[in-house]
Amino acid sequence: MTLLLGIFEEGLIYALMALGVYITYKILDFPDLSVDSTFPMGAALTASAILAGQNPVVTLFLSFLAGAAAGCVTGLIHVKLKVRDLLSGIIVMTGLYSLNLRFAGGRANVPIFTQETIFENPYLDRLVPPKARPFTVVVILLFLVLACKILLDLYLNTRSGRLLRAVGDNETLVTSLAKDKGIVKITGLAIANGFASLAGSVYCQHKGFFEISVGTGTIVMGLASVIIGIQVFCPDHRPYLFKLLGRTFSLKPTTAVVAGSVIYKACISLAISFGLEANDLKLITSALFLAILVLSSQRRKKVKVHA
Repeated sequence: MTLLLGIFEEGLIYALMALGVYITYKILDFPDLSVDSTFPMGAALTASAILAGQNPVVTLFLSFLAGAAAGCVTGLIHVKLKVRDLLSGIIVMTGLYSLNLRFAGGRANVPIFTQETIFENPYLDRLVPPKARPFTVVVILLFLVLACKILLDLYLNTRSGRLLRAVGDNETLVTSLAKDKGIVKITGLAIANGFASLAGSVYCQHKGFFEISVGTGTIVMGLASVIIGIQVFCPDHRPYLFKLLGRTFSLKPTTAVVAGSVIYKACISLAISFGLEANDLKLITSALFLAILVLSSQRRKKVKVHA
């Protein structure tokens, strides 16, 4: 049970970040590496704000806004200064490293173990009975992830959200509609990095500390979660239809991404439980990501042959 709860906790935290990567990777087709720094930026802001006496719930909104601002910078560098998408992300990622240290007061590690968080506070202690406390973290995380997923789905069904999809599929179409494709890209990058920074805030409050290197490899985790979820549940990038108790239900790509994050964390946890050391985590991540890419590539080739 402890292992299962740990998988869901880790998977749901990174699912918030994976929703952002889904926007850049699957919708915009934009290789945004700034996620590796917007994730720890949310953690740095949260740690500093909580130590300053700020409400932990408020830090979630602050982190999202800060991440959105960083995403806007990435977009502006790419759209207005005509810098390639990959380089734009690298520039922002590098610059945010120093900025994150400033947010953390110049310290590479900031503990908040004794502070109130969204997972540890007197209100929860009074509200949650002792027997249900082991499940409190999962319930809170599930609520956050579902809220973000639903809001993202609602946005993608708006006019602005449809334009965002169109930019990734056909930029010429957006231009023919007399819409600025650059503004649409900036909007998508702002939302994506907002989710990444929000995930960093939740991570900080869950683990009880900020560490400057927590964002290392974040983009790989996000891509792995997105690819696993999409390839397993929505290979054609459309809602997956399934029947249950005589009724037909649809599984949206955003839900598939959340499920992919949990599956990814389950694979990592199982690998460690079979005897691999925690120091091998990055190696496991790289090997798993490579296997996912190879399998997805072979799957696409088979689809083309049958077509």
